[in-house]
Amino acid sequence: MKVLICPDRDAAIERAKGIIIDHVNARPKAVLGLATGGTMVPLYERIVSAYQAGAVSFAGVTTFNLDEYIGIPPEHPCSYHTYMRDILFRHIDIDQSRTHLPHGMPDDVDAEGERYEAEITAAGGISLQLLGIGKNGHIGFNEPSSSLASRTRVKTLTETTRNANRQYFPEGEETPRFALTMGIGTILDARECLLIATGADKAQAVADMIEGPVSAACPASALQFHRHATIITDEEAASQLRLTDYYQHVHPDGI
Repeated sequence: MKVLICPDRDAAIERAKGIIIDHVNARPKAVLGLATGGTMVPLYERIVSAYQAGAVSFAGVTTFNLDEYIGIPPEHPCSYHTYMRDILFRHIDIDQSRTHLPHGMPDDVDAEGERYEAEITAAGGISLQLLGIGKNGHIGFNEPSSSLASRTRVKTLTETTRNANRQYFPEGEETPRFALTMGIGTILDARECLLIATGADKAQAVADMIEGPVSAACPASALQFHRHATIITDEEAASQLRLTDYYQHVHPDGI
């Protein structure tokens, strides 16, 4: 596991942007696993700026998003379909037919999970999986107690997760209780993983992920098993790590 501790949030986002752009430029037909949430908004904005500056093309890229809420249609303003379209996809040269998200209103949720897994396999697998981390250590919507071998399936969201996401929904509208998410096993199948965490509120989760035991209590800790996992944090998110001096010695300022 490569741990890159950047001086601040801005530097962490910039570092992540550089890794993604370098990956796509080296592999024009890359298969990217994408994430959503507040951490990803400034990252995607910088990727759009890089595309507009001619620094990268997504014409041959395929994408698979981690998850989608169950019970809301793709056109819902708070769906991840809408999030990805408005924040990233419509601003770059990606072929829309190559962008994939789980369907939030399937006739058969189990079949939808199997279909999504099959699509990932047919695309050759994910070459770089982008991740955030929840305050409780979740990745995707794999909440604590999730099987570390799990595949794409429905998960019940914790109240912690629902409360964190309530800000994105109109006042009075109930936050979804369920989501279809890639499993931890699905995530670990990616050839590379890149997780970004910023802010003091993520510090405990980051410490549990990197230095704690591998446990379903912290789903992100499964990344300790991955051969090519990179964790990018700012100093606040790294504040509870015990081996900070070593990480900084190996990669000064996250370089």
